[in-house]
Amino acid sequence: MSQPVHLVILITTRPGRGGDQIAAFERLAPIVRAEPGCLRYDLHQVTGEPDRFVLVERWSSEAALAAHDVTPHMTEADAASPAFRAGPAEVVRLDAEPLA
Repeated sequence: MSQPVHLVILITTRPGRGGDQIAAFERLAPIVRAEPGCLRYDLHQVTGEPDRFVLVERWSSEAALAAHDVTPHMTEADAASPAFRAGPAEVVRLDAEPLA
């Protein structure tokens, strides 16, 4: 049986462009959350830093994440994000189970 996949994605936008990140996520989130295997897809703003975000994702399997990565809506979102992001997002992959 496949293990769930947990991701934490660190995002920084260009100064003053945090609102663009929020708007893009608001359009994308309902589509992603409806994908097979999506267990969590939540964007958090870093307290006191309007241009820094943390995206928390959980997928039921590696296959579900791989399918998500090549959907047309993700391809489109990835192409649009350089307009407001300061650089590439940093993807942190977590072990499936907490240590304690």
